[in-house]
Amino acid sequence: MLLAVAILVGAGLIAWAIVRRSGDVAQRADAARSRQLAIMGAFAPAIAAAAEDPRAITVWQPVARAARTLLPEEFAAIDRAYGATFPFSPEHIRDAHARWTTEWLSWERSHDVEFKRRAALAAPAPGTVVTASIKATLDAIENEKLELYQRHYAEYVRVAKALQSLHAD
Repeated sequence: MLLAVAILVGAGLIAWAIVRRSGDVAQRADAARSRQLAIMGAFAPAIAAAAEDPRAITVWQPVARAARTLLPEEFAAIDRAYGATFPFSPEHIRDAHARWTTEWLSWERSHDVEFKRRAALAAPAPGTVVTASIKATLDAIENEKLELYQRHYAEYVRVAKALQSLHAD
């Protein structure tokens, strides 16, 4: 009889341990899912911002890299569900770089056309004497064109290099 009670108590303890353990596993799984959803929610604005402006990736990708270091298991699960590196796959970064370059080339063409138009409007009619005032106006237009180009080009290069370095990571 004592043996039977001992067996029942032992079985009860084992059953209790299994139930408790499965509850702990379920709680850990729920907590992991909650962290995964929180991560996805935290980076949703990054994905939206990058869709609007490739420069957003240069701000958000370092944050994502740091978060991956802190929560590698959660990011691995998200990556599997996402089917790529979350929030920005190498393809997203490559495409953002291509888009940035395309936008630059488009801006460059429109910039050139705009300043040619302005210079043509300020230029004297053929056969007209070019006065100092007209020359100064044309020089000012050319200087403005160059200064704006240089500022815009510096931004283009900075972002292009940043995107390129992220793609290399």
